[in-house]
Amino acid sequence: MSATASRICRRELPGDSANAWGARLPPLLRELYRCRGIRADAELSCELVALPAPQMLGLDAGAAVLDEALSTGQRILVLGDYDADGATACALVVSALRAFGAVAVEYLVPNRFSDGYGLCPEVLPKLLQRSPAVVITVDNGITAVEAAAQLATAGVVLIVTDHHLPGSELPTAAAIINPNQPDCPFPAKSLAGVGVAFYLMAALRARLRERGHFNTERVEPAMGDYLDLVALGTVADMVPLEHANRILVHQGLKRIRAGRARPGIAELLRMGGRLPGRAVASDLSFGVAPLLNAAGRLDDISIGIECLLSSEPASAREIAQRLRGLNQRRRRIESSMQREAQDALSALKHAELQAGGELPWGLCLCRNDFHVGVIGLLASRLKERYHRPVFVLAPVEGGLLRGSGRSIPGFHLRDALAEINAAHPGLLERFGGHAGAAGLTMARAGRVDFERAFDAVVRHHLDADALRAVVWSDGELAATSFDMETARQLRYAGPWGQHFPEPTFDGCFRLLSSKALGQNREHRHLSLSPEQGGPVVEGVLFRAAERGVIGKLPERLRVAYKLNLNEFRGEERLQLVLEWVEAAESGLEEGRVDG
Repeated sequence: MSATASRICRRELPGDSANAWGARLPPLLRELYRCRGIRADAELSCELVALPAPQMLGLDAGAAVLDEALSTGQRILVLGDYDADGATACALVVSALRAFGAVAVEYLVPNRFSDGYGLCPEVLPKLLQRSPAVVITVDNGITAVEAAAQLATAGVVLIVTDHHLPGSELPTAAAIINPNQPDCPFPAKSLAGVGVAFYLMAALRARLRERGHFNTERVEPAMGDYLDLVALGTVADMVPLEHANRILVHQGLKRIRAGRARPGIAELLRMGGRLPGRAVASDLSFGVAPLLNAAGRLDDISIGIECLLSSEPASAREIAQRLRGLNQRRRRIESSMQREAQDALSALKHAELQAGGELPWGLCLCRNDFHVGVIGLLASRLKERYHRPVFVLAPVEGGLLRGSGRSIPGFHLRDALAEINAAHPGLLERFGGHAGAAGLTMARAGRVDFERAFDAVVRHHLDADALRAVVWSDGELAATSFDMETARQLRYAGPWGQHFPEPTFDGCFRLLSSKALGQNREHRHLSLSPEQGGPVVEGVLFRAAERGVIGKLPERLRVAYKLNLNEFRGEERLQLVLEWVEAAESGLEEGRVDG
């Protein structure tokens, strides 16, 4: 095994009493929810009535603009983004407006390779060629000050819907709908772009209902019909699953499991090897989102949007098969980039150690042959392996570099870019994002300056201890809980996701056997016997090297794992999905609270 110094830390139960709520919950679930900040039964409610009221700044103004556009037959164009959140938001708005009776609705998504991101000056010629009267951005637009001004000059009415953090100046628009804009009272700041779009369409439907727009000939659509899209986009964008997002995801998954998913989502689940009738959040994030994102990474996200808009299963299946082919190609490209990146970083690490130094704390990697559509995935892999903020850069047209970054807990990536931009004016041409993920565009000549500035700002905000990975555990699972009933209970107790993590446990096991999982030697299949007693269980360890497992495993192991139900050829069996493996003698840190 590798000597990488990672560690398993146990979450600590908060000191407040658990007797005031959750009396009807199994004790295990009650403890898991308490560790995730739940303090009352109401916070567990996933009914739609528990959603925050639609008091989002700009909702009424946006709905009024769209009401007039529908009444007068104006041409509406939805400007999307090339990831799963943008694709689902685009499909939601287009399909809802059509269902509401709009006669001229189309969409446009910038090309990742030639246009750039969102509402940018480069995409305006394509946009204006469509002669829209109204443009709605979804999952973008909050920083599009220059392009918005040009649209206003052209006489186009703009509605911005976004969830990204705004800059110092807001774009000129008839309505800006973003819970993170200044003075917005809406409490659920972590909505994904598709969640913001859902609220706008719900507000528009309410306005249309009030003026008698719906009748026997024009039936009022149910907003619940769009929740499968909201669930997919929310999970895929990895926004924090705070209460409002858990409600939206739960309701969308409920529809999917009931057989009421739109054909595109049902077919994408099947193409990803998942069963719609058993779907949980992880099936959307690992089974569906990669297929949808592959179109935007390698080709045109419009392929994915058309899959989501398809009302015919046969058509949806055909498009889903095309998306699966793109995703297989994406995997091959990513694997090649990972090998090249690992070789480069191994050489860098060796050189730094020879010189008495260390790897940069803020890691940057740039290669001329990197595929710009896959750099975000590579950044995520490197972040996992080296546990430090990472930017991966690739050249694009015009002598520019485009970068995609991923961060670790405690370091806000978008704020770091703002800090670099303030200290080095002109270095970054464009940037934006969130705490955990961000993107940028810069001149190629500025690469070295950016690498130094990024490393410096990471060192300023983090200490060495922050660069040491932590695997958070909910403690040791009782031997009597190694059964199908507990695994099934945990599976559907979510939805689990960002900031509401799926339960992870730890314990000591005897290793009975270890072998490669199928033909893929990156993954391992283990047979384990719990030292505290209980049945022999199988374990799977994906991407073993990234998790510090290199070479032969010792006979006694301490592992952190998720209790999983694995279905194979129609049969379910218990399985441990291993998050971390180390020698059993390794010390366990207790009494720390997951921050």
